[in-house]
Amino acid sequence: MSGGKQHDAQVIIVGGGPVGMGLAIELGQRGIRCVVVERYTSPQPIPKGQNLTQRTMEHFYFWGAEKALRAARTIPREYGIGGLTAYKTLLGKYAYDWLQRELVRPFYFTDNERLPQYATEAVLRQRAAEIPEVSMLYGWSVEEVSQGHDGVHVVMSEREQRDRRVLHAQYVVGSDGSRSLVREQSGITQTCSDHDRLMVLLVFRSKGLHQLLERFSGKSYYNVLDPELKGYWKFLGRVDLGTRWFFHAPVPLGTHKDNFDFRQYLHSAIGAEFDVEFEHIGFWELRVATADIYRKGRIFIAGDAAHSHPPYGGYGINTGLEDAANLGWKLAAALQGWAGSKLLDTYDEERRPVFQSTARDFIERAISADKHFLDRFNPDRDRSTFEREWKARSSGAKAEINAFEPNYRGSSLVWGEPESGCSALGSHSFVARAGHHLAPVLLSSGRNLFEELGQGFCLLGLDVHEEALKSFEVSAKQRSVPLKIIRDTCDEGREQYQARLILIRPDQFVAWASSDSGADGAEILERAIGAGQQLAPSSALQP
Repeated sequence: MSGGKQHDAQVIIVGGGPVGMGLAIELGQRGIRCVVVERYTSPQPIPKGQNLTQRTMEHFYFWGAEKALRAARTIPREYGIGGLTAYKTLLGKYAYDWLQRELVRPFYFTDNERLPQYATEAVLRQRAAEIPEVSMLYGWSVEEVSQGHDGVHVVMSEREQRDRRVLHAQYVVGSDGSRSLVREQSGITQTCSDHDRLMVLLVFRSKGLHQLLERFSGKSYYNVLDPELKGYWKFLGRVDLGTRWFFHAPVPLGTHKDNFDFRQYLHSAIGAEFDVEFEHIGFWELRVATADIYRKGRIFIAGDAAHSHPPYGGYGINTGLEDAANLGWKLAAALQGWAGSKLLDTYDEERRPVFQSTARDFIERAISADKHFLDRFNPDRDRSTFEREWKARSSGAKAEINAFEPNYRGSSLVWGEPESGCSALGSHSFVARAGHHLAPVLLSSGRNLFEELGQGFCLLGLDVHEEALKSFEVSAKQRSVPLKIIRDTCDEGREQYQARLILIRPDQFVAWASSDSGADGAEILERAIGAGQQLAPSSALQP
């Protein structure tokens, strides 16, 4: 279906942070008219969401914003963007490298990046402004969201003038943060795991701290394990090189700006005194929250509106941007008329279990593992045992990076492992596996496969006869599914895929992989667009 005259847009996006702007770009580049409603006229200068994975940078590449984002970084590339974990104090005797994302670099098309979220937002705003299909309303706050069979209605007010407007569209997406008005007004409930911890966020200036930490070459963020905190972190990071910093850490319940010595707290975490000039002191509650559904009729939620967690491991912004990539092509398919009847429901089916796994298998597991370690081992009691176990933790940090591989291998859209579900736990491989992200390879032309992928589906045929491609091509034309066919040889590294035919989704995940030249292209493609195997009944169906 296409947008009618009664609609101001096809999609209204509430919240213009990185997730909302990323979704707007994803939709706009596909020709979908959307409006972004954002209450702040400029990005808020709080340095959060800084670690951008290789996978996230693939999104920026496809959104036409990768070069601009890398140019906006606040720490020189030659300095490095790695991290470390230290015991008790940052300048103490024990430390190891942490979150070494470079270990999985070969499996992605782009390198990772690090810069403050407000810098990322500025780049995305600039890119969105270049796309005619994207309209932006800055300085407006949404007050009401409702839906009916014919579309959605959004009431909003201009913050300064108090003007009010009503917008109409076919769908609305709430990317309006952990206190999402869209989620609340749509009646979507949350499941929360409360750690009963109050956290402080300090943003401050210090040149002396830079001098103290020059010994840690190439490091930009630092995690301190203090036995007194029972597995919860003191987390320090650079905002730029040499001047600005941020610091997250637990504080006693009831702490506020005027009843706690934050300067001394910083000094104790580092293990030395240094100059401190505070720019921001804020508080937040440490908890994991997951919406019980990500879709209710014509209303969707993404990013922090759908899931929120402590800033442990740099998972948050990356998870949200993957929401945008997953939802974007599916909404476009529905609005352009080639989606199967169940395609939109698979946004919840695929993305919600991945976050649940991220929270359970990585974030909360890390907190529990750190507490267990600190309870059992102490260099003051038994130095040799502590040092042995501390060294073992270093290899465990590497294992965490290798195991974090969000995948949809149990999704009803892919020809994978139906009983396995979708998860953040996986493994990296060049083998083309249904439901997994496709690793990049060079084509015989010398170009990378990722440079040839389009906005729709792609069928890669390696040393196969034209008949093997024909059924896919015919089926795609019959259903108006955008499909690009790439032909090449099965050598020079491409044999690593261990498949001669690979159907690649618009979000660069593998829908199907095989060497069966007689496969039924129509059946495979129909399943990939949600027109094949049926999902279980869902409360998220359209009204």
